[in-house]
Amino acid sequence: MEKLLDAVAAVVCLVSPEKVHAIASRIRRTDTSKVGSTLSGVVGTPAAAGVVDQLVDAWRATTVSAEELASMLLAAGHVFIKAANQQSTELVWTGPTTPFVSARRTEQALLQVINAAEHTLFITSFVAYDVASIVKALNVANDRGVVISMLLELSQDHGGSISFDAIGKMRTQVPASRLYAWRDKAAPFIDGRVHAKVAVADGRMCLITSANLTGHAMDKNMEAGVLISGGHIPQLLSDHLGFLVDTKLVSSV
Repeated sequence: MEKLLDAVAAVVCLVSPEKVHAIASRIRRTDTSKVGSTLSGVVGTPAAAGVVDQLVDAWRATTVSAEELASMLLAAGHVFIKAANQQSTELVWTGPTTPFVSARRTEQALLQVINAAEHTLFITSFVAYDVASIVKALNVANDRGVVISMLLELSQDHGGSISFDAIGKMRTQVPASRLYAWRDKAAPFIDGRVHAKVAVADGRMCLITSANLTGHAMDKNMEAGVLISGGHIPQLLSDHLGFLVDTKLVSSV
């Protein structure tokens, strides 16, 4: 049965919803001995034909009826579409590109998260400077009522690990932002640093990236990340950052 379930999943992931319905309809009208020839004309690519053949082979090894298999396909297709509509994930990349893979630029993705925020926005970064477009978008978000929180690494003068006072700079550039630092580090986190680079808006959209909030990271460095819209990951990330603040694991500066 597991092979059949895997084969059903492969079909609904690769074949269009319309053709999944067509396959299910034809399966209902036939039996395992004739289904191979019946389904041969439904799909048009070798890859799709391959997963359909795998489905037929897996079905023949079970006692599942044609009606049951058709229902499995329709149910799996419905769940797949619903899940895809609830969450989307995009590759984010800055640096050298190729003509073979498309990806969003880091600055574009971060601006999308900031511009999508309606109520809350939480950003973390190791350092932050020289990002005029991001600073402008943050202040525009503040003007429309978004509560902006930022967790940044402290400077060496304030007990952190970087020479540049990113927190002080951000305080002057985005005065309304709530700024946090990781000061009290119990074992085993002594000498730990804020290396997480994320942005999450309203628990609905988030960017998880290798890029700091710097001009080089936005334009020159080779950086990678993912932009996630919908689903449970943005909400989990938003909750986690909020609990770090609520439990005083990070403190206001």
